[in-house]
Amino acid sequence: MKIHQFLEHYGIQSNPFAVEDAQTDTVFKSGCIDTTYHPAWQKVFGDPQEPSTSIVFGEKGAGKTAMRLQIIEHIARFNQQNPTQQVYVIEYDDFNPYLDRFREHQMGRARRPDRTLKRWMLWDHMDSILMIGVTSLIDRILGTRNSMATPGCDITDANLSKLDANQARDLLLLAACYDESTTETFKSRWANLRKKLGVWSFAPYGAFTIGVGVSVALVAVIISLLASRGSLIGPWWLYLLAFIAGWTPWVVKAARALWKAHRIYKNVKVGNHERIPLAKTLMDFTITDLSSQPLPMHPRTDDRYAMLNKFSGILRSMGITGIIVIVDRVDEPHLINGSPELMRLLLWPMLDNKFLKQSGIGVKLLLPIELQQFVERENKEFYQRARLDKQNMIPSLQWTSEALYDVASARIQAVSNGEAPSVQDLFDEGISKQRLFDAFRSLRVPRHLFKFLYRLLVAHCNNYTDQDPSYKISSQTFESTLAVYLREQDAFDRGLGAG
Repeated sequence: MKIHQFLEHYGIQSNPFAVEDAQTDTVFKSGCIDTTYHPAWQKVFGDPQEPSTSIVFGEKGAGKTAMRLQIIEHIARFNQQNPTQQVYVIEYDDFNPYLDRFREHQMGRARRPDRTLKRWMLWDHMDSILMIGVTSLIDRILGTRNSMATPGCDITDANLSKLDANQARDLLLLAACYDESTTETFKSRWANLRKKLGVWSFAPYGAFTIGVGVSVALVAVIISLLASRGSLIGPWWLYLLAFIAGWTPWVVKAARALWKAHRIYKNVKVGNHERIPLAKTLMDFTITDLSSQPLPMHPRTDDRYAMLNKFSGILRSMGITGIIVIVDRVDEPHLINGSPELMRLLLWPMLDNKFLKQSGIGVKLLLPIELQQFVERENKEFYQRARLDKQNMIPSLQWTSEALYDVASARIQAVSNGEAPSVQDLFDEGISKQRLFDAFRSLRVPRHLFKFLYRLLVAHCNNYTDQDPSYKISSQTFESTLAVYLREQDAFDRGLGAG
């Protein structure tokens, strides 16, 4: 007996339990994303008009990624309904490129994962977040193909026209320091942004103009003297001194730009910029502009907070009043490889009340349950710095059996072409709803529920032929499949604990 034959009997068009990962789950995205919620959803999501921080701990398969997708979807709808009070989403869920670049700055034994992550600080997180946010914003402004921008927050020419001259300069500075796009060359992309912003001034090129002017004048004088007198007036080194004096302002400016580029390269360790292209871009600013502005040239958070404030100020001027940073998948980077201790080294610098409680910025930390044990062991100093009592912390993303039953019912409803059957309708009379609740409670999280139900459908259909089908799952098949699944899962969990 085929599974689709069993499902079609109930008017179910496709298997609602075939996909386990929310990232690729079309059933969830199309039919459940706005109808199926964890009971703690409202506390995590909060109010988009006043972005707030939330810290969630959940085991694998508990729905953290699904919650991230729901946050993005609901903010996109909020932005459509509130074009003058939009919320900007930064998805900080792929740590690999930033950890790889950071590791390249380490030498010798410091490149070991544990030693590398011990050197990772809060400002490295802030640099990574700014790189995602700034690159996404520039993608929107330039209409870049293959953009990394999250859908749901549009930037139009009308939005750009609201930026004053200082904010346009700030955006160009942010782009110089944090734009990580590789769709075109760094310099050409920066030039396109400047053109889009309508920023042009002769002032940054004054020193170069002086150098060229002095050079042209000296050449003209020398040619004139040689033509009329056949020799120069005075010693030759006077002309060399005049040439050097003419180019000195440009050389000084270039040296300052190269030094600043070197300092930015050295201290923004998660970036992908090179010194020379960055120095050439900094040459397009006046010395006054650069000397009066904070730049990420030091290993400290002060400059990053200033840059983040500039970024949020630019967004506010364009009608984007809040920022949501979503942190997820911290166990997946290859440098961490699922190690709870390495996850702690990566995440703990971010647990800082000053960072988590910035005005207009909400950080949604969707963390593995393994990190909860480290929180419980921390000292008083950690709690004073993190102030977890103010961060909407959810110690465990738990599911009741009733909530899991509702999740399964919602998925069946999402793929049914008429009145959907209940979950209990799929089983024979020997299996009561209470027995289903008891079984679902032992499965704990949606991922285990889906894997079990999929395996159960396969086991049932394998017991019957197409010519002699059965459309009710027997108690014997249910109990034997559940026992095997729980035993395998228990062995798997013990293996993870031992590892």
